[in-house]
Amino acid sequence: MVTTVLRGLAAASLAVLPLTVSTPAHAEEVLPLSEAVSRLPVDTESRDGYDRDAFKHWNAGDAPSDGCHTRSEVLISEAVEPPTIGPRCRLTGGTWWSYYDVTWVTSASGLDIDHMVPLAESWDSGAFAWTPERREAYANDQGAAASLVAVTARSNRSKADQDPAQWLPPAAEVHCRYVAEWVGTKLRWALSADEAEVVALRETAASCPDQSVTYEPAT
Repeated sequence: MVTTVLRGLAAASLAVLPLTVSTPAHAEEVLPLSEAVSRLPVDTESRDGYDRDAFKHWNAGDAPSDGCHTRSEVLISEAVEPPTIGPRCRLTGGTWWSYYDVTWVTSASGLDIDHMVPLAESWDSGAFAWTPERREAYANDQGAAASLVAVTARSNRSKADQDPAQWLPPAAEVHCRYVAEWVGTKLRWALSADEAEVVALRETAASCPDQSVTYEPAT
Protein backbone atom coordinates (compact mmCIF):
# COMPACT_ATOMS: atom_id res chain seq x y z
CA MET A 1 0.00 0.00 0.00
CA VAL A 2 2.79 2.42 0.97
CA THR A 3 4.70 1.56 -2.19
CA THR A 4 1.63 2.26 -4.29
CA VAL A 5 1.08 5.63 -2.61
CA LEU A 6 4.74 6.63 -3.10
CA ARG A 7 4.58 5.66 -6.75
CA GLY A 8 1.43 7.73 -7.10
CA LEU A 9 3.08 10.74 -5.51
CA ALA A 10 6.13 10.36 -7.75
CA ALA A 11 3.94 10.18 -10.82
CA ALA A 12 2.02 13.24 -9.73
CA SER A 13 5.26 15.14 -9.21
CA LEU A 14 6.46 14.22 -12.67
CA ALA A 15 3.11 15.22 -14.13
CA VAL A 16 3.41 18.78 -12.87
CA LEU A 17 7.07 19.27 -13.73
CA PRO A 18 6.37 20.65 -17.23
CA LEU A 19 4.23 23.36 -15.67
CA THR A 20 7.30 24.72 -13.87
CA VAL A 21 9.25 25.18 -17.10
CA SER A 22 8.57 28.59 -18.56
CA THR A 23 9.48 30.09 -21.90
CA PRO A 24 12.16 32.80 -21.56
CA ALA A 25 10.53 36.22 -21.37
CA HIS A 26 13.11 37.69 -23.72
CA ALA A 27 13.65 35.04 -26.39
CA GLU A 28 15.80 35.83 -29.41
CA GLU A 29 13.93 36.46 -32.65
CA VAL A 30 15.13 36.09 -36.23
CA LEU A 31 13.07 37.86 -38.88
CA PRO A 32 13.41 38.78 -42.56
CA LEU A 33 14.56 42.40 -42.78
CA SER A 34 11.35 43.61 -44.42
CA GLU A 35 9.24 42.05 -41.67
CA ALA A 36 11.47 43.48 -38.96
CA VAL A 37 11.05 46.97 -40.43
CA SER A 38 7.28 46.52 -40.34
CA ARG A 39 7.45 45.84 -36.58
CA LEU A 40 8.96 49.23 -35.77
CA PRO A 41 6.44 51.57 -34.13
CA VAL A 42 6.14 54.73 -36.21
CA ASP A 43 6.10 58.02 -34.34
CA THR A 44 7.29 61.60 -34.62
CA GLU A 45 10.63 62.45 -33.07
CA SER A 46 11.67 65.32 -30.84
CA ARG A 47 15.08 66.26 -29.46
CA ASP A 48 13.65 68.57 -26.83
CA GLY A 49 15.62 68.32 -23.61
CA TYR A 50 18.35 66.10 -25.05
CA ASP A 51 21.66 66.05 -23.18
CA ARG A 52 24.39 63.56 -24.06
CA ASP A 53 25.34 63.46 -20.38
CA ALA A 54 21.95 61.86 -19.69
CA PHE A 55 23.56 58.63 -20.99
CA LYS A 56 26.35 57.68 -18.61
CA HIS A 57 29.22 56.21 -20.61
CA TRP A 58 31.62 54.69 -20.59
CA ASN A 59 31.01 52.75 -17.39
CA ALA A 60 33.05 49.91 -15.83
CA GLY A 61 31.82 47.50 -18.47
CA ASP A 62 30.59 43.94 -18.23
CA ALA A 63 33.55 42.83 -16.11
CA PRO A 64 34.28 45.65 -13.63
CA SER A 65 37.17 43.73 -12.10
CA ASP A 66 39.16 43.67 -15.36
CA GLY A 67 40.03 47.36 -15.11
CA CYS A 68 38.66 48.05 -18.61
CA HIS A 69 35.69 50.30 -19.31
CA THR A 70 33.09 49.57 -21.96
CA ARG A 71 35.01 51.16 -24.83
CA SER A 72 38.07 48.99 -24.18
CA GLU A 73 36.01 45.85 -23.67
CA VAL A 74 34.35 46.38 -27.06
CA LEU A 75 37.73 46.94 -28.71
CA ILE A 76 39.08 43.73 -27.18
CA SER A 77 35.95 41.78 -28.15
CA GLU A 78 35.89 42.99 -31.76
CA ALA A 79 39.61 42.72 -32.50
CA VAL A 80 40.44 40.40 -35.39
CA GLU A 81 43.95 40.10 -33.97
CA PRO A 82 43.86 40.75 -30.22
CA PRO A 83 45.77 43.68 -28.78
CA THR A 84 48.15 43.46 -25.84
CA ILE A 85 46.44 44.66 -22.68
CA GLY A 86 48.74 46.67 -20.46
CA PRO A 87 48.35 48.47 -17.14
CA ARG A 88 45.11 50.43 -16.78
CA CYS A 89 43.82 48.49 -19.78
CA ARG A 90 46.11 50.29 -22.21
CA LEU A 91 45.82 48.54 -25.57
CA THR A 92 48.76 48.17 -27.93
CA GLY A 93 48.90 46.34 -31.21
CA GLY A 94 45.87 44.50 -32.51
CA THR A 95 43.93 44.65 -35.76
CA TRP A 96 40.31 45.62 -36.39
CA TRP A 97 37.96 45.61 -39.38
CA SER A 98 35.87 48.77 -39.73
CA TYR A 99 32.98 47.45 -41.76
CA TYR A 100 31.35 50.83 -42.44
CA ASP A 101 34.17 51.76 -44.80
CA VAL A 102 35.73 48.29 -45.30
CA THR A 103 39.01 49.39 -43.78
CA TRP A 104 41.62 47.59 -41.68
CA VAL A 105 42.79 49.48 -38.60
CA THR A 106 45.95 48.62 -36.65
CA SER A 107 45.72 51.10 -33.79
CA ALA A 108 42.98 51.35 -31.17
CA SER A 109 43.42 55.13 -31.20
CA GLY A 110 42.14 55.21 -34.78
CA LEU A 111 38.80 53.75 -33.79
CA ASP A 112 35.60 55.11 -32.33
CA ILE A 113 32.97 52.97 -30.64
CA ASP A 114 29.79 53.83 -32.48
CA HIS A 115 26.36 53.46 -30.92
CA MET A 116 24.54 51.75 -33.78
CA VAL A 117 21.51 53.92 -32.98
CA PRO A 118 23.14 57.15 -31.78
CA LEU A 119 22.35 58.43 -28.32
CA ALA A 120 20.55 61.49 -29.69
CA GLU A 121 18.49 59.33 -32.05
CA SER A 122 17.57 56.99 -29.22
CA TRP A 123 16.43 60.01 -27.17
CA ASP A 124 14.24 61.16 -30.06
CA SER A 125 12.81 57.64 -30.41
CA GLY A 126 11.79 56.97 -26.82
CA ALA A 127 14.81 57.13 -24.50
CA PHE A 128 13.70 60.55 -23.27
CA ALA A 129 11.18 58.68 -21.10
CA TRP A 130 13.66 56.17 -19.68
CA THR A 131 15.21 56.13 -16.25
CA PRO A 132 18.88 57.16 -15.96
CA GLU A 133 19.72 53.52 -15.24
CA ARG A 134 18.14 52.30 -18.48
CA ARG A 135 19.88 55.03 -20.48
CA GLU A 136 23.19 53.94 -18.95
CA ALA A 137 22.44 50.32 -19.85
CA TYR A 138 21.69 51.39 -23.41
CA ALA A 139 24.84 53.46 -23.75
CA ASN A 140 27.01 50.55 -22.58
CA ASP A 141 25.07 47.67 -24.13
CA GLN A 142 27.32 44.70 -24.80
CA GLY A 143 24.41 42.26 -24.70
CA ALA A 144 24.06 42.40 -28.49
CA ALA A 145 27.00 42.46 -30.86
CA ALA A 146 25.44 45.14 -33.07
CA SER A 147 24.73 47.70 -30.32
CA LEU A 148 28.30 49.02 -30.14
CA VAL A 149 30.59 48.87 -33.16
CA ALA A 150 34.30 49.60 -33.49
CA VAL A 151 34.74 51.65 -36.68
CA THR A 152 37.11 54.27 -38.04
CA ALA A 153 36.81 57.65 -36.39
CA ARG A 154 36.16 59.30 -39.75
CA SER A 155 33.19 57.04 -40.58
CA ASN A 156 31.68 57.45 -37.13
CA ARG A 157 31.99 61.21 -37.27
CA SER A 158 30.55 61.29 -40.76
CA LYS A 159 27.52 59.43 -39.43
CA ALA A 160 27.19 61.60 -36.31
CA ASP A 161 23.59 61.30 -35.04
CA GLN A 162 21.93 60.69 -38.41
CA ASP A 163 19.45 57.91 -39.15
CA PRO A 164 19.40 55.80 -42.35
CA ALA A 165 17.24 58.36 -44.15
CA GLN A 166 20.19 60.75 -43.83
CA TRP A 167 23.26 58.50 -43.77
CA LEU A 168 24.38 55.04 -44.79
CA PRO A 169 27.93 53.66 -44.65
CA PRO A 170 30.18 54.75 -47.52
CA ALA A 171 30.66 51.09 -48.51
CA ALA A 172 27.47 50.23 -50.42
CA GLU A 173 28.06 46.50 -50.05
CA VAL A 174 27.41 46.68 -46.30
CA HIS A 175 24.12 48.58 -46.46
CA CYS A 176 22.01 45.44 -45.92
CA ARG A 177 23.96 44.50 -42.81
CA TYR A 178 23.94 48.04 -41.48
CA VAL A 179 20.20 48.52 -41.85
CA ALA A 180 19.53 45.10 -40.32
CA GLU A 181 21.65 45.99 -37.29
CA TRP A 182 19.97 49.39 -37.00
CA VAL A 183 16.50 47.82 -37.06
CA GLY A 184 17.57 45.06 -34.66
CA THR A 185 18.87 47.63 -32.19
CA LYS A 186 15.65 49.62 -32.32
CA LEU A 187 13.58 46.49 -31.80
CA ARG A 188 15.85 45.35 -28.97
CA TRP A 189 15.23 48.61 -27.10
CA ALA A 190 11.62 49.16 -28.24
CA LEU A 191 12.50 52.42 -29.98
CA SER A 192 10.28 54.03 -32.60
CA ALA A 193 11.11 55.32 -36.08
CA ASP A 194 9.82 58.39 -37.88
CA GLU A 195 8.15 58.22 -41.29
CA ALA A 196 11.17 59.30 -43.36
CA GLU A 197 13.32 56.75 -41.56
CA VAL A 198 10.83 53.93 -42.22
CA VAL A 199 10.66 54.83 -45.92
CA ALA A 200 14.46 54.63 -46.16
CA LEU A 201 14.53 51.34 -44.28
CA ARG A 202 11.88 49.83 -46.54
CA GLU A 203 13.76 50.93 -49.66
CA THR A 204 16.96 49.29 -48.44
CA ALA A 205 15.11 46.16 -47.29
CA ALA A 206 13.65 45.75 -50.78
CA SER A 207 17.20 45.41 -52.09
CA CYS A 208 18.14 42.88 -49.40
CA PRO A 209 15.72 39.94 -49.81
CA ASP A 210 18.07 37.49 -48.09
CA GLN A 211 18.97 39.70 -45.13
CA SER A 212 17.67 38.71 -41.70
CA VAL A 213 17.47 40.60 -38.43
CA THR A 214 18.38 38.92 -35.15
CA TYR A 215 17.53 40.60 -31.89
CA GLU A 216 16.71 39.89 -28.26
CA PRO A 217 14.66 42.42 -26.29
CA ALA A 218 16.73 44.20 -23.65
CA THR A 219 15.79 43.48 -20.06
